[in-house]
Amino acid sequence: MSLEERVYSVLAVSAGESFGSALTALLPESVYSPVRTASSISEAKRMTAERAFDFVIINSPLPDDIGTRFAIDTCMLKSTVVLLLVKADIHAAVYDKVAEHGVFTLPKPTSKAAMSTALGWMISMRERLRKFEKKATSVEEKMEEIRLVNRAKWLLISELKMDEPGAHRYIEKQAMDRCVSKREVAADIIRTYS
Repeated sequence: MSLEERVYSVLAVSAGESFGSALTALLPESVYSPVRTASSISEAKRMTAERAFDFVIINSPLPDDIGTRFAIDTCMLKSTVVLLLVKADIHAAVYDKVAEHGVFTLPKPTSKAAMSTALGWMISMRERLRKFEKKATSVEEKMEEIRLVNRAKWLLISELKMDEPGAHRYIEKQAMDRCVSKREVAADIIRTYS
């Protein structure tokens, strides 16, 4: 799937309604959908607990918190890309605190051009995270296959008195002869002897 076909979900967290409407103008529905809003950190926490968002954009400060802890937690626990907008006079201090956790920051006030650039960076980061998720899934699937094959080998060893190399060769040969994966052969062996 190319970038032109991707759609990103967004949670905008801001106490002011004007920020939400200005941000929505920068987020065409063909690329950013759904776009949800929250007016406090506690509301944003509830919303992120209910569903995952590709992007969380926080306009700090909020009535219940400045938002740095929420930004860090959101980056650490999920594959969400976070942008934190903070007042220019505290930007450097906030940046030092959150950058190592992967949180993007922008000083306020900011221009539409800077915001558009930041959205581009966020898309790049989300795609990078997507690749890591895909690799992690394939590694987990491979590990599960290894566990199944090992379990099947031990069943062949205990039930048919094969040695370990013989059990391994048997599973590989069955997979080749039947044109199926070793995982399927292992599952059949486990069903048969368990």
